[in-house]
Amino acid sequence: MAHLELDRIVQRYGTHTVVNDVSFRIETGSIACLLGPSGCGKTTLLRCIAGFEPVVAGEIRLEGVPVSRPGFSLAPEKRRIGMVFQDYALFPHLTIAGNVGFGLASQPAPERTVRVTELLETVGLADQAAKYPHELSGGQQQRVALARALAPKPELLLLDEPFSNLDVELRERLSLEVRGILKSEGMTAILVTHDQHEAFAMCDEIGLMAEGRIQQWDSPYNLYHRPGNRFVADFIGQGVFLPGTVRDDRHVDVELGRLAQLECHQGCAAVGAGAPVQVLLRPDDVVHDDASPLRAQVVHRAFRGAEFLYTLRLPSGAEVMALVPSHHNHAVGETIGIRVAIDHVIAFPGDLPLVARQP
Repeated sequence: MAHLELDRIVQRYGTHTVVNDVSFRIETGSIACLLGPSGCGKTTLLRCIAGFEPVVAGEIRLEGVPVSRPGFSLAPEKRRIGMVFQDYALFPHLTIAGNVGFGLASQPAPERTVRVTELLETVGLADQAAKYPHELSGGQQQRVALARALAPKPELLLLDEPFSNLDVELRERLSLEVRGILKSEGMTAILVTHDQHEAFAMCDEIGLMAEGRIQQWDSPYNLYHRPGNRFVADFIGQGVFLPGTVRDDRHVDVELGRLAQLECHQGCAAVGAGAPVQVLLRPDDVVHDDASPLRAQVVHRAFRGAEFLYTLRLPSGAEVMALVPSHHNHAVGETIGIRVAIDHVIAFPGDLPLVARQP
């Protein structure tokens, strides 16, 4: 039995459909993510799960028990769901220990003290218990908010853009820390974010949303390497599409040569030999190789410390991207050798190639 199950959920504001026929299930102990651009419906969907919004159609079940359907919505406080918000929502007049223990008022004092101490140790703030929120950094405050949400031992934890107020470096580090904390607690959780780096660092499975629908529910690896449609391929990671021609059901020809292990999407497998397709190439699919006869010109480069992200122009004028170790320091305008190293070739039907997106 799934810990959380959404069955064909629809939510509207007036005549505007915000969530449209969404279904997915999350197993106990899994950390999932609703990822997508602003306005895609992910926060509305989270609010439906929390009980803050009714549903127009479909059913939400927690451990097999319906909590939302048309005409019925179990009160949020009865769902045993914890929430962590982007603004932390800590009580400024309470100490850190007081904030963490706020939801434990009905428990005997000794049990409450043990639970608060345990959680502060878990989030690495045991020595901050007597301080007040304004005395802590943003990252520390977010960990306090997490500990407070975990204190009553909810059955499900919802995190709504919890790191958006933090700088990039802290956001990525804290997302890994929070994942470790949730796993140590055995917590089932859903993160809402527009930041795919957070989603990849923290979550076991991701539902990528657009226009109120789940475009693909999958592992981070599959979203990146095996996108199910063009929206997923464009939204996740970086890359370009090269025009190609289908040779057979496992091979496609592109300017870089004949590629094997073809995986066709959205009907391109049915078009047959000779049909035009667009082949997805990620920066890690293109390898710098001085010995290769295939040459490309550097038209843009972005230094990333351990590596450069090069945008390279092929003889036809098409562009690809390549991640290259930073000791290979090539200037814009220089020509370098490249080769393709790709395990599975993703193609979509059509003959309208895209240029590389600048980093």
